[in-house]
This record gives sequence, structure tokens and C-alpha cells, in this order.
Amino acid sequence: MAGQDSDDEIVLSSSALDALKEFYAERDARQEQFAKLQAKAEEQHDLQQQKLSMEAFGEDWNESQFWYSDETANFLAKQLLLNATPDMTIGVVSAPSVFVALKNILNAASPEEPKPKLILLEHDNRFAVFPEFSFYDFAQPTKLPAHLKSSCDRIICDPPFLSEDCQTKAAITVNWLFKPTAADDKKLIVCTGERMEPLVTRLYKSVGLRTTDYDPVHARGLSNEFYCYANFESLGWKWREEK
Repeated sequence: MAGQDSDDEIVLSSSALDALKEFYAERDARQEQFAKLQAKAEEQHDLQQQKLSMEAFGEDWNESQFWYSDETANFLAKQLLLNATPDMTIGVVSAPSVFVALKNILNAASPEEPKPKLILLEHDNRFAVFPEFSFYDFAQPTKLPAHLKSSCDRIICDPPFLSEDCQTKAAITVNWLFKPTAADDKKLIVCTGERMEPLVTRLYKSVGLRTTDYDPVHARGLSNEFYCYANFESLGWKWREEK
């Protein structure tokens, strides 16, 4: 009978063992990167001058986290920064990779260049290492610090789930954040699934949101077709032709 227990043991092939070791090595490296970042924040070192990377924040698929590629994050950040002034505030809702890109661009800018304020609304408390962070749960769309209400001139939003409930509540948050100005004075980018198109264009009709021809790219790929919606055209995109 003692021999039966050993016969039931699972034996991994050498290639499977190598893949498992690689997975744990990458996970441990990310945790070490984040620990260093967190330590600097806790010691009140100046994170404003560092080159930041999303590699320190591994994706958690249970949180529906899918980071943009660096190229996409930088591109979207530049759209939000174009002609921005120091009295403006840019809100980033559930799109931390764009927030990191914004931080890097502003950190690298000369002191003379205008720098708008940033805020980050995010469910993942790891991003609390940044002073601009506020915890955000889309299920409670306006349970946020009171001073953030009517504070934003420009917003990017990437709702975490492709559901009507999530998209609708994210829109409530966006509306709550925007300054009470004319629609033409607001800049809005929403990145979400192609199948959400009828819903999001309806939810943000008051600010003129439309579907662009820009296709966001995720660092590790994404099976769902993803669209970029905006209420303004830019050199980087035009309106997508209606089907």
C-alpha cells in the first residue's frame, strides 16, 4: 500500500518545472520592485523625480487589471496634456498605466512647462504610494473625498468591467468629477470594449462622446475588441466611420 501513494504523485516535466520557476521568479521580482517603491514613499523620498514603471505593479486579473502597453499609455497621456495649463486638473479613473505615463511625462518636463494637477481613482490600494491616489469602488460611484467633486477639466476612464452596471456607475463618477463648464471645455477619453459602444456613447452624449479610430493596445494582449471613445478629435485619431 505504501507504494500506491508514490504512484499517485504528480510528476512535472522538466519544461513545466522551468516554466513554473520562471513564473515565480517574475512574481518575486515584481514584488521586490513594489517593495522598494513603497519603502521610498513611506520614507517620504521624492517620487516626483523618479522614472516610474508599471512593472512594479503586476496585473491582478481578479481585479480585472490589464495594463496598456507603454506606447498606448504614453499616447493617451499626451492627448490629455495637450495645451493643458497649471490651473487644470486631469482625472484618471481606473487607468493607472495612463496615470504613471502622465507622471513620467510631467517629471521629465522642464520647470518652465505648465503642469496640471493629477488625481487617480483606483481600487488597487498598491497605488496609495502616490499622493494623488484616492480609493475608488465603482459600486459606490460618488463615495469619494468631497474636494474632488467638480474638480476636473479632463478625464480618462477605463471602467473595469464590460457590464451595463459598471459602465453606468463609472459615468456617474465622471459626471461628478467634471467642473460645471460647457461641454466644449471638457476633454473626455473612455477606453472600453467595442460591444459597449451603444451604451457609452449614450451615457456621455451630453459631452459629445464618439467612437475614434484609435485602437488601444494592452501589454499582455486582450481577447475583447477594445475601442477608444472621446469627445474631441486629435492628430492621433479621427472619428470612426459608423457601421
